[in-house]
Amino acid sequence: MSSSRPAPLDLIHTAFYKFTPLSEPERVAVALREVLSREAQHGLAGSVLLATEGINGMLAALPASIERVEHALQHDAVFAGAFAGMVFKRSACATKPFAKLKVHVKKEIVPLGVDGVDARRTGIDVSPMQWRELIKSPDVVLLDNRNSFEFRLGHFEGAIDPQVTNFRDFPDYVRAHAAAWKAEGKRVAMYCTGGIRCEKTSAWMRLMDLPVYQLEGGILNYFRQMPDAQRDWTGECFVFDNRVALDTSLRETATTLDDVYQDGAQDEWRLQRARRLAEATRD
Repeated sequence: MSSSRPAPLDLIHTAFYKFTPLSEPERVAVALREVLSREAQHGLAGSVLLATEGINGMLAALPASIERVEHALQHDAVFAGAFAGMVFKRSACATKPFAKLKVHVKKEIVPLGVDGVDARRTGIDVSPMQWRELIKSPDVVLLDNRNSFEFRLGHFEGAIDPQVTNFRDFPDYVRAHAAAWKAEGKRVAMYCTGGIRCEKTSAWMRLMDLPVYQLEGGILNYFRQMPDAQRDWTGECFVFDNRVALDTSLRETATTLDDVYQDGAQDEWRLQRARRLAEATRD
C-alpha cells in the first residue's frame, strides 16, 4: 500500500450536516470538489450531498486531512459562512469506510419527500442527559426515525419501530397516528443516527401541531456523551459505510452485512448494493 493510501486503522470518520440556504448548490459543489480534491491525494474518500436546503456529508481520511477539511468548510471564504458552526461527529475506523470521493447536488440532502419543509424550524432539541429522563415519561411516544433493518440491529429501550423500509415512508406512519397521539395528550420524542432525519421530520410535524422532541446529535452523539449508554440502548448502531455497525463506545463491531440484512427479498437489494460498495473499497 502506498503512502497516499493510509492503513484503515489510521483513518478518522467525520459526519456532518447543516440545513442552510444555498441559492446555487451547483456553484458550491464546484468549490467543494476543489477543496476536497486537495485531500483526495492523501486518501480522503466519502460522500457529500448538496441541495438548496444545505449540506450532508460523510468523509474519512487521516486526522490531519480531516482537520483541514473541517476548517475549510467552516472558514474558507468561498463558502461565505454558510457552514459556520456546523457540528462534526468523529469516530475511529478499523475498516476503510469508503472507496471513492463523491460530491453530488440533489433535490434534498435527506429525502423526506414532503415539499415546502423548512428544516431550520425544527422541534425541541434534547441533550443526551435530558433525553434519558424524557423517554421515561409516560406521556411520551418514542419513535425510531430509521429503517426497520436499523431498528432490528439496535434501538433505545421502549422505542417503536414504524416499520418503514425507506425514510420517505415515515410521514405516512405519522399521519396515521397523529390524531390518536393528540387525543391522548402524547408528546413525540424521535431519534435517528446523526440527527438529520429528525430535524427534517420534526420541522414537518410542527406544522401538524404535534409537540415533538429530538435527540440532539442523534444516536452517535448519545454514545459519545453518555459513557453508560448501554443502560438505555439495546444492540448496536448501524452506520452507512463499510464499518457496518458501532457499539455504544463508538467502536466497530464484528457485525456483517448478512447479519444486518436478514429480511429476505425486502433487504436483498440493500445487501447486494452494500456488498458492491465493500468490494470497491478493497480494490
